[in-house]
Amino acid sequence: MKKKKMSFETRFWAAYEIKDPFEVFEAFFDYDHLDDFKQRLGELMMYSRRHEIYDQKYPGRVFIMYAALRSFVRACYILQLKSGKRIVTEAVAPESVLYQASLSVEEYKNPFLAFINAFAVQTLSDYEFFLCEIAHLSQSPHIEACDTDLMTPYIHLIKMLDAAQLLRERD
Repeated sequence: MKKKKMSFETRFWAAYEIKDPFEVFEAFFDYDHLDDFKQRLGELMMYSRRHEIYDQKYPGRVFIMYAALRSFVRACYILQLKSGKRIVTEAVAPESVLYQASLSVEEYKNPFLAFINAFAVQTLSDYEFFLCEIAHLSQSPHIEACDTDLMTPYIHLIKMLDAAQLLRERD
């Protein structure tokens, strides 16, 4: 039986289909900076609990961010499955806590651990649902009841963003 490869669905935001998860990271961080993604993700979280609509002048930006983050999460998922086959450039413990951002010391030394830990807590479909939910809630003028935990996937997504940036810098 043939193995079915997962599509990263990058054509919505990168304008072409990417097959390699590391290339997804490259295109993702070329599309926008890490700080901008983290800031907008935090803003989406805040607006999901407000009566205001996030980015009313250009609401399509939320869809593009959703699509880019969905591709990013899929790339992280594939990499955590293959993490045993990858060798990471060994890093010493950071001089300052600021260098490791949201990562623990172990995750800073081996960024694949951030992906493994994230998918040990939540499934890929949980992260995709989280992205869809915050995109939906941030575009709604009403505060809607959300019966799912939004903080856990948010925290792990921030860690995955930091880990991906580290992998990009080291390799």
